[in-house]
Amino acid sequence: MIKFNQPYMTGRELWLISQAHANGHLSGDGSFTRLCHQWLEAQTGCRKALLTHSCTAALEMSALLLDLKPGDEVIMPSFTFVSTANAFVLRGAVPVFVDIRPDTLNIDESLIEAAITPRTKAICVVHYAGVGCEMDSILAIAARHGLAVIEDAAQGIFSTYKGRPLGSIGGLGALSFHETKNVISGEGGALLVNDDAYIERAEIIREKGTNRSKFFRGQVDKYTWVDVGSSYLPGEIIAAFLAAQFEEAEKITQRRLDLWQRYHAWAERLESAGLARRPIIPADCTHNAHMYYLLLPSLDARTGFIDGLRQRQVGAVFHYIPLHSSPAGRRYGRASGDLPVTDTVSERLVRLPLWAGLEEHLDEVLAAADASLAAPVR
Repeated sequence: MIKFNQPYMTGRELWLISQAHANGHLSGDGSFTRLCHQWLEAQTGCRKALLTHSCTAALEMSALLLDLKPGDEVIMPSFTFVSTANAFVLRGAVPVFVDIRPDTLNIDESLIEAAITPRTKAICVVHYAGVGCEMDSILAIAARHGLAVIEDAAQGIFSTYKGRPLGSIGGLGALSFHETKNVISGEGGALLVNDDAYIERAEIIREKGTNRSKFFRGQVDKYTWVDVGSSYLPGEIIAAFLAAQFEEAEKITQRRLDLWQRYHAWAERLESAGLARRPIIPADCTHNAHMYYLLLPSLDARTGFIDGLRQRQVGAVFHYIPLHSSPAGRRYGRASGDLPVTDTVSERLVRLPLWAGLEEHLDEVLAAADASLAAPVR
């Protein structure tokens, strides 16, 4: 069976984990965490990077930093993972779901302004498949209405919008290092702070509401509880694993881009024949080959295709069930108008395997895909 995802190891992870143990520091914020912070700050240009135990944690920290209160509203796409909404719902805020663009599958910036009410406090964009949202327009809308902008860049490391790394454009950004992402630590994430006004409080929130970071820098003679917070930092084993991934991050990304390009060339004839639509990358964006997806003509076509691949020993998956139509989405959020693009994309999108190491299996995957499209297994 060719798996949909296979976590990649560079070969240095276990050695660096052993060094973390030899250093005598396995709890958070040791030397490997600091190394990862420095790498992220250098790569993204953010003002401060803070490792977290997940991208979900980074989004929850964002909600705390914005001081969201019950009844406040946060505009976001419905075509996203539940963490995008949960982070704000936990503070009592209301997700307001907006439809996505049919080309990039990102939030449709032309619909955002109509969703703004006196209760709106923020816009949370999601860079789907590592392809940047139309950030200039979104930032302009936010500035006109005095709103914060959070980037859910879970899929976006090494991607850019007009030359700017995703996650470094809004006031706050969130990355993921889950095992399905380009560089991984099993679970893991990072908060990117791009506004100096958030830096000190972000450290406090991450450290259980204490000023412990200032204590270790010698800025206070003892640390104490000063604000709300939680334990959002990962241990040094996670950071050491991630540090090994960062060492080869560019090579890993290039391998994924090569695989993505082979998929894209193969799918050109499918698109010409009306059998599928390929991903669209705007000229202003560079992407990181986080995923390769196809939009098939219908739900039945997608179901048959996935079943056909499974019968031929290839793993493929669909993606999000729209949040606005989910039980919790209806309970805690609301949709801004109809969301027809979200509804149809969620029924037609299929993700194909893409991971470093798939190179030796890709011909088999493509042959199985061709056969499944020609004669779906029912």
